[in-house]
Amino acid sequence: MTLKLYAHPFSSYCQKVLIALYENGTPFEYRMLDSKQANGELAALWPIKRFPVLVDNGRTIPEASIIIEHLVLWHPGPVRLLPDDPRVALDVRMMDRFFDNYVMTPMQRIVFDRLRVETDRDPYGVTEARRMLDTAYAWLDQAMSGREWAAGPSFSMADCAAAPSLFYADWAHPIGAEHGNVHAYRKRLLARASFARAVDEARPYRHFFPLGAPDRD
Repeated sequence: MTLKLYAHPFSSYCQKVLIALYENGTPFEYRMLDSKQANGELAALWPIKRFPVLVDNGRTIPEASIIIEHLVLWHPGPVRLLPDDPRVALDVRMMDRFFDNYVMTPMQRIVFDRLRVETDRDPYGVTEARRMLDTAYAWLDQAMSGREWAAGPSFSMADCAAAPSLFYADWAHPIGAEHGNVHAYRKRLLARASFARAVDEARPYRHFFPLGAPDRD
């Protein structure tokens, strides 16, 4: 076993990497961050203490997108998560950044604000985050017109990013009914075996969602 992943199943960024691993059936040791020992190991490897973190033959790789790119280079499988053509790969990377920056980030801002004590909350920041999500949903609805997956006909790293970001974003700030393409895309992501597995593995932790997990998905 050469790969070791430090992650938690309820984390959106961890799910992003888990999808990539599950897509290609890549073997790895799952170091779940639910104990002092595992968390101590993570802190020693990556003092920033953000996860997921991948260890490959002694090399420490942080950041979900970088981990997936590392897997593409060193542990490729039948599902090409990043196209060989650099021009097509650029589209995948752009959509990956879109989901991380304009869906995942504002979603987390809403969620993390709820975790604060009431006197430390940021209503203005939450309002701005909700406005960003509405803008992102509208843009994505147009971008997904005629597309099956985020960057075209093939499942890619961009879809690994899209799945958990849209999953949790719809919980935090529901996608409007007028965005039919986004709803259909989210449904396709949920039906993908790799993401369905990640969702099922995270079910026991839904009570941690501070806004209250809806009775669906």
